[in-house]
Amino acid sequence: MNELRMTCAKAPSTCAVRTPAKLIASILLASLVGLPSCSSPPKLAPAKRQLITESGAVGDSLTLNTAAIQKAIDALANHGGGTLVIPKGEFLSGAIFFKPGVNLHFDKGAVLKGSTNIADYPEMETRIEGHYQVWIPALLNASNVDHLRITGEGTIAGGGEPFWNAFLRPAGGARRITNLDAKRPRNIFIRDSKDVRISGLSLRESGFWNLHLFRCQDVLVENLDIRAPLRTPSTDGMDIDSCQNVMVRGCYISVNDDNIVIKGNKGTSALDDKTIPPDEHIRIENCEFGLGNAALTVGSEATTVRDVVIENCRLTGTNRNCVLKLKLRPDTEEHYENITARNITVSNAAAQLVSIQPWTQYFDLQGRPAPNQLVTNITLENISGALHDFGRIEGPAKSTVQGITFKNCDITLRIPTVVTRNVKDLRFDNLKINGAPYLGDPGSSAK
Repeated sequence: MNELRMTCAKAPSTCAVRTPAKLIASILLASLVGLPSCSSPPKLAPAKRQLITESGAVGDSLTLNTAAIQKAIDALANHGGGTLVIPKGEFLSGAIFFKPGVNLHFDKGAVLKGSTNIADYPEMETRIEGHYQVWIPALLNASNVDHLRITGEGTIAGGGEPFWNAFLRPAGGARRITNLDAKRPRNIFIRDSKDVRISGLSLRESGFWNLHLFRCQDVLVENLDIRAPLRTPSTDGMDIDSCQNVMVRGCYISVNDDNIVIKGNKGTSALDDKTIPPDEHIRIENCEFGLGNAALTVGSEATTVRDVVIENCRLTGTNRNCVLKLKLRPDTEEHYENITARNITVSNAAAQLVSIQPWTQYFDLQGRPAPNQLVTNITLENISGALHDFGRIEGPAKSTVQGITFKNCDITLRIPTVVTRNVKDLRFDNLKINGAPYLGDPGSSAK
């Protein structure tokens, strides 16, 4: 946050009449108590706040409010910015696009409801699954909006079921389609922005990913409640894509796909794209995870991911999940390093501890040889509780998976088998499984 700074050179005349000694003393005292150095700070005009109802939006859950909400955003942006407020009520909308200087606040009981009509999300080029293509936008979109704030006690609820069914029951009776074949809107997409804060909201019924951050820096996401039921495809909680300095804390996430996933580029030349920075300096803390593919997933589309910590979190519930999952995609050169999961409590009899292995659901080598992958310095520390199984660590043939450490973990497993293959420098430092120390055989398969 920017600090208010004042100097006596431009301060009121009351500063000028002081003796030097008194002036120096007042400056020292002000610096100690954290106040401006002269008399009192200027009175700042309150930031402009505008209700979406002032531009004609109707919260009856039936009226399509896309144009009214966009009109309010544009008006605020054209008059110096401010905060757009969604009051109590259910406001139906298609895709809306935020502009610099405009924030969004939800009053208690406010719902921004996504339209179920795909025509309300006009196709455009967007970032999706590790590349750019013409697809549909999110319900809430923001590009190049530094200092964006999305806050409050309300709910963003996407179009949900019709979009899930577009994937589960595709038109024409196709047996297998890819994610990109079934166009579904995300709840929130924010790209190329710095100093972003998102807090307090509930995210529901997203047609695709719930929160997608692309090429953002200095982001705080806190106290979100993100949920999607079983059999709702691709409803990731958060997708952190090519971002730096991200903090996620105090969130509850229970979705049908990855809870929090770190993504980047994909493809045989992905690492050559200098417009896509690495994911780095990411912290996740004090969160709870219910249903999911993993509390923290890295990949499948990703190149360089480093300095990631998930800590002081819980896995609960009775549906599948995993503490840490690293996906190694056969068509992408991937570097995953310095990733730590620590101080994690698991009370989920369906959960898995770890998965580091090839991910082959969708990939395309385009006739080229498979690239190499590097996974190094991965630590799971102070993990405790009851789980279903250990999982699997299996490096692909053209990969280096090394420096994997389990430290001070005490877990109860329904299936106690530990499977590790093609791993170097595998360390078990005070790992207990079902009450007994597990020493393993670093560098070879455990039976």
